[in-house]
Amino acid sequence: MPDEPAETAPPTEEAATPPPKAPPRRRRASAPAEAKPAAEEKAKAEEVAEKPSGPRAPKRAALSEPVRALLRTRRTLDRRRPVFGRQAANRYFRIGRDGAWRRPRGLQSKQRRHYGYRPRVVRIGYRSPAAVRGLTPSGFRPVLVRTSKDLESIDAKTQAALIARTVGTRRRLVLEEAARKLGIHVLNPIVQPEREA
Repeated sequence: MPDEPAETAPPTEEAATPPPKAPPRRRRASAPAEAKPAAEEKAKAEEVAEKPSGPRAPKRAALSEPVRALLRTRRTLDRRRPVFGRQAANRYFRIGRDGAWRRPRGLQSKQRRHYGYRPRVVRIGYRSPAAVRGLTPSGFRPVLVRTSKDLESIDAKTQAALIARTVGTRRRLVLEEAARKLGIHVLNPIVQPEREA
């Protein structure tokens, strides 16, 4: 008797119908039209209350274009300048621990005689341009401040306040608030200003 092909079962109704769809998500009902303006007014009032009074402290100093060019030059020189290692700093911990520089004075010193395999020696050619010497990377000239009276003599466009380390936290906070009201940039604040979104 020859093999007969197996009979396939007819498709049932369950297999033919697609799976049921998930029920639609419920959406939160929006606030009534009258409540929206009230919420917006409240948010605006909070923003006005949070905004500090007085002029805004500049992030960068107002510099002329030649001085800006010199600042860019100084940045390039800073990248190229070698690390000036003191003679035998790798040999003795007491010499190399603070990274201070001392000129080599020995008669047979290879570093003093500028041998190529020795660390570089400090020379005047490594200096920054005189016009931008002492300026911060943002272009401000730092002015040491101890009292609020010192803040009055600062030019907010070109100078920035550097609060002395001997000033305590309570007086420091008073100085920072006074500088903010005068629109003076503080280089070492305790209270970090919030970033703008």
